Amino acid sequence: MSSSRNFSRRQFLTTAAGSTAASVLARPAIASASANLFGATRSFDLGISGDLLPWRDQGVINTSRSPYAKLHGVPVHAVTIEEGFWYKRRKTNVEKSIPTMREELESHGRMNNFRRLVGKSSAPQIGPYFSDSDIYKWIDAVGWALQSGDRPELHRITDSMIHDVVAIQEPGGYLNTYYQGDRASLRMSQHDQEVGHEMYCLGHMIQGAIAYYRATGDTTLLDAGMKMVDGFVIPNYGPGPNQKPIISGHPEIEMALIELYRTTGKKQYVDLAGHILHGDDRWKIDPHRIVYMFCGVPFTTRTKLEGHAVRAMYACCGATDYYLETGDPAYWKTLNTLWEDLTRRQMYVTGGVGARAQWEAFGDPYELPNAQAYGESCAAIGNLMWNWRMLAASGEAKFADVVERALYNGINSGMSLDGTTYCYRNPLAFDPSSGDKIRNPWYDVTCCPPNIERTFSSLPGLFYSTSKDGLYVHLYDNSLLDWHLEDGTPIKVQQRTNYPWEGEVRMTVTPANAREFTLYVRIPWWAEAASVAVNGKAQSGARAGEYLAMRRNWKPGDVVSLNFPMTTEVLAANPRVAENRGRVAVRRGPIIYCMEQIDQPNGVSLADVSLALDSKSGGEFQSEYKPDLLDGIVVLHHRGGVLETSSATEALYGPVSLATPKTRQENTTFIPYYVWANRQSCAMEVWVPYMRT
Repeated sequence: MSSSRNFSRRQFLTTAAGSTAASVLARPAIASASANLFGATRSFDLGISGDLLPWRDQGVINTSRSPYAKLHGVPVHAVTIEEGFWYKRRKTNVEKSIPTMREELESHGRMNNFRRLVGKSSAPQIGPYFSDSDIYKWIDAVGWALQSGDRPELHRITDSMIHDVVAIQEPGGYLNTYYQGDRASLRMSQHDQEVGHEMYCLGHMIQGAIAYYRATGDTTLLDAGMKMVDGFVIPNYGPGPNQKPIISGHPEIEMALIELYRTTGKKQYVDLAGHILHGDDRWKIDPHRIVYMFCGVPFTTRTKLEGHAVRAMYACCGATDYYLETGDPAYWKTLNTLWEDLTRRQMYVTGGVGARAQWEAFGDPYELPNAQAYGESCAAIGNLMWNWRMLAASGEAKFADVVERALYNGINSGMSLDGTTYCYRNPLAFDPSSGDKIRNPWYDVTCCPPNIERTFSSLPGLFYSTSKDGLYVHLYDNSLLDWHLEDGTPIKVQQRTNYPWEGEVRMTVTPANAREFTLYVRIPWWAEAASVAVNGKAQSGARAGEYLAMRRNWKPGDVVSLNFPMTTEVLAANPRVAENRGRVAVRRGPIIYCMEQIDQPNGVSLADVSLALDSKSGGEFQSEYKPDLLDGIVVLHHRGGVLETSSATEALYGPVSLATPKTRQENTTFIPYYVWANRQSCAMEVWVPYMRT
């Protein structure tokens, strides 16, 4: 396909479809019959060694035995998110988003793709050739949701769907609705490995199966995933003389294989992931596709982020997982090189990634358009997933800061407040005259909606980590941790806060008995004047963008008081970001703000508004909490200038004028970026022109 054509992945893949016709110490053995959360039992044998964590105690990624992980995640069920910022989003997610997405998947034939193969449906195959992955990501979301509470009907429905999925598995292990039946001859050819997403679908099946297993103890889907890997993939594909080449046309399988190893203890899964990450030189792959797929050559030869943004993020996730298990220094060097490229030249202020609609790809360095930004929701999620893994490997706060930036902004914007419509792309400016409908209940390429749902479901597992010397606190919201330190000491941590609207956080730390350990609290990168006190006594050393380590003999009921001043800051982009010259963005705490037309004075076009700035502009913002607006938000007000003569009346080109355009003063209003497009279709912009006063 010509690179000059402006194809998105939705267009490209549909076209291509036609052409393809935690505790380290407390590790009781997993019993041969394990009770699930709902009291039922199911007999199983994964061949798991006895020193692995039990299924219910494994984190979002289970780094409990990863030799190169400094941090070990806690399971989702260990953290209860209470009434506050994320409570609403998660409640909507499990009560509205997950159920309505299942209805969408059913009505658009995604489950009938499975049922038709066993005679339970007469419907034809429908949807892109990677449609199986939509079901697996939805199951993934359910798995994490069930860790947070008993939902018997959701559990029952999901069990039924899983049984419909595994019913089509062939005796040799193969399971993929698109390549079973009349397309079986196309399986795993070079062309179909590059574009057919077979390993991508398998990866999502494994991840969904693991999430469901960690919630319920049920291995039905996990058995099927392992059977496909053990019975079909490993015997036929790999580096051996009797094996065929294997590539990852859309990276995903790499991190799934390594998580499967963490779940079962079978090291051959890490070996296979390493082979895929290294690339297979027995096949000649077009250089353009190597860039686009972000695979096909040794991962350690990569020096910059390029190609399809989601593929690149998922490849980085898999490579970080591989490093966590092997400690290969070449991987760590490459990962840090790519992270520097991301944060210095390629990441949006919202934590979104992917500048170009064409190939849904990274652009050139500093190519960060606003209205044309693609910023796919899946790419922002991939950014979070990668930084979560880098955090586990390093314990460095800079990775948690990116997690927070992407979570509150570039990911949170992807789902409407009512939980039923979604953004596939997340631009930083919008003009409704384009006719684009930014939020929709369904996309034929529906990767983003269930991806957002699984992110919100698994969110409690990102709040804390343990280490050999203590406990790390990454995120802030009203919540209760009920877990244990790595020496087995039970501990509870209660957070009370109105974060992110206010910067005070009160944490009550309650170990079961007095115990010396280190509590690490993250000081966000934006909190320059942060202060910390323990039982009212000020603690020194709090620095923005770092963890404050407090080692002491902690007693039940000790209180940690954090204060992150919620000042509003006006941000400028690097001068090389051409589109943002003469423009600024607004941040308050972790929240990036935008202007929507609906909030401005009547009759004022957003295109004619400039922010009036002077040396004290940040301090001149007026904040106002509006509990009844957009589920409760802090809005910002600041004086601005509106052109006396609308720019729409001027000629397209004219002689330059050095005179300052005549403006009248108006009060401008900013809302959090994540809530835009939740009222009516109207103009929006994050980067706003400014004038000096």
